[in-house]
Amino acid sequence: MRDWTTFNASVIEEFRANAGHVARFGDLPVVVLHTIGARSGSVREVPLIAVFIDDRMLLFGTAAGAATHPSWYFNLVANPTITVEYGTETFTADVVLLSPAEGERIVLDRAASTPQLADYVAAAAPRAIPVFEILRL
Repeated sequence: MRDWTTFNASVIEEFRANAGHVARFGDLPVVVLHTIGARSGSVREVPLIAVFIDDRMLLFGTAAGAATHPSWYFNLVANPTITVEYGTETFTADVVLLSPAEGERIVLDRAASTPQLADYVAAAAPRAIPVFEILRL
């Protein structure tokens, strides 16, 4: 099992040292979310792959195919105003959880052309992958 704390810290360090680029993710767009812990109230930083569809910046709660939602899901539901780092830019945003129907449609559409996402969707089943939209303030 992966040590997510160490992994995330190394990704964030590389992200900040390289103007938002993280080599292990190739050309995939990485963001660092600054969320407020749902239970702790503490600031949490989590690196995620953002999905861009048209002018929308989306986050998929795959948890790498785990049976449960990622911890950041609960933080965003409890505290939807966050700070986002993207490239060299930092901005405040609200995140909106898409309806289950819209989220499923988007995830399945993207999974049709992204084998790793398709694997995560299959592994997580019957859990639906939640999708959030980042809305800059």
